[in-house]
Amino acid sequence: MADTPTPEALDALLAPLAAEDEALIAARTSIEVTRPGIEVSPSAGRLLNILAAAAGAKRVLEFGTLAGYSTIWLARAVGPTGRVVSLELERRNAETARRNFEAAGVSAWVDIMCGPAAKTSARLTELQVTPFDFVFIDADKATLPTYLERSMALTKPGSLIVIDNVVRAGKVLHPDDDDARGVRAALQMASDDPRLVVTAIQTVGTKGWDGFALLRRVDF
Repeated sequence: MADTPTPEALDALLAPLAAEDEALIAARTSIEVTRPGIEVSPSAGRLLNILAAAAGAKRVLEFGTLAGYSTIWLARAVGPTGRVVSLELERRNAETARRNFEAAGVSAWVDIMCGPAAKTSARLTELQVTPFDFVFIDADKATLPTYLERSMALTKPGSLIVIDNVVRAGKVLHPDDDDARGVRAALQMASDDPRLVVTAIQTVGTKGWDGFALLRRVDF
């Protein structure tokens, strides 16, 4: 009986499906950011691209830019007639991301707002901006309930919200971890909200054991 293949071997087999170009590879491997290597995997990036395109999204909100890897996938989904607004805490990361957007050819329709995402998202609600069709939340997990609340204020019926890192190698169950508490609270909020239908999908690969939650607004 053949040995069970490793997640790394399976990732290598599936990697061509993501079809990364040089700009995406450069963004994924950027080392100038505060936390290199924590961006989504290529397959997850492609999934975000497919979900946003399938939803017909033209306005995307992202919590957490880092080097702009997932942002590029989302920007390519909405195309030059769309708009992506990405919220990033660190100016250093934002500067790196902007260079990557230029290389990827998407900078004309991507905006970065710098500062704590709880504050920048509050600013967006105050401005009463046009609702977003798609939201990707990949920022600090302890503040997830606030990010979800803001996402609901900034979307409309039919919008999709994706929350990354909801499994965290099982650490989501840890009772004394702030990030785990944030994830659990946000998932409970989503489950209790009659405006949402929710599911969660576990993932495994070179990025480890994790998962994401997919939320759709149904308050038509």
